[in-house]
Amino acid sequence: MRNFFARHWYAYAMVLPVVVVIGVLVLLPLAQGVYYSFTNINEATIANPILDRPATYEWVGLTNYLNVLSGDPSYGDFWAVLVRTLIWTFASVFCHYAIGLGLAVLLNRRIAGRGLYRVLLILPWAVPAFISAFAWKYMFNAQYGIINQLLGAVGLPQPVWLGQSDLALVAVIIVNVWLGVPFMMVALLGGLQSIPGELYEAAEIDGASAWQRFRNITLPGLRSVSSTVVLLGTIWTFNMFAVIYLVTGGINPNTRILVIYAFERFFSGASRDYAIASTYGVLILSLLLVFASAYRRALRKQGEVW
Repeated sequence: MRNFFARHWYAYAMVLPVVVVIGVLVLLPLAQGVYYSFTNINEATIANPILDRPATYEWVGLTNYLNVLSGDPSYGDFWAVLVRTLIWTFASVFCHYAIGLGLAVLLNRRIAGRGLYRVLLILPWAVPAFISAFAWKYMFNAQYGIINQLLGAVGLPQPVWLGQSDLALVAVIIVNVWLGVPFMMVALLGGLQSIPGELYEAAEIDGASAWQRFRNITLPGLRSVSSTVVLLGTIWTFNMFAVIYLVTGGINPNTRILVIYAFERFFSGASRDYAIASTYGVLILSLLLVFASAYRRALRKQGEVW
């Protein structure tokens, strides 16, 4: 053991600061959140040094989880919010991947002005998210937004996009797709450029059509890149807070996903319920861990190990 550390002490010295930072900023708050989910802590029972008030919260075991998973509306109607979260996540990731793949295939060809097109398509990713969110919020304005003005100009109905309807969810999905497509496009474009051109030349000589080349060469060649970006996109979108909150103000029940409701319970209301918010946080983490494990197992069966 002494010889091992004497040989690799430099590597451990370099890794140690990262481990300490992750432990302080991630692991300790995570452990505290898991602990709070088994208590009845809220703003009235937490310790308050200013008022010289000691903590009075108690251990309640699995009560919070049972209340949340029961679907009781007073605890957020978990299952309905979960369904909305899944719709939001999979609609966004599907559009991210489909549009990003289409743009990557186009930009991988030799066309005039290809460099300019690449820069323009990356702009949504380069602009800060809060600026894009506020711009889209104004564009979706029912009275003054450019989207309704264009619809009215061609004689189509002018809906209230960010009102109390399912259109609000459609609106935030559009904004999220706008923000997420550039990442998918860049990642998939890099994957396309790693596929040997000789494969396409051989397939073309053998008489393969464009669709056959895409299905039998492009998609298999992108499998490792696609699996990674889809997993990352799913995790990021499932936990996407900023876009929905900035566009809708976080007050629209039709766009309330799990992370939005956890935020509301933690920071809103007369008595901030830290226990239920922590319970939602643990459930979100558990769902993502289960998805990531199942996704990785499915990839292993297909021969993709990472």
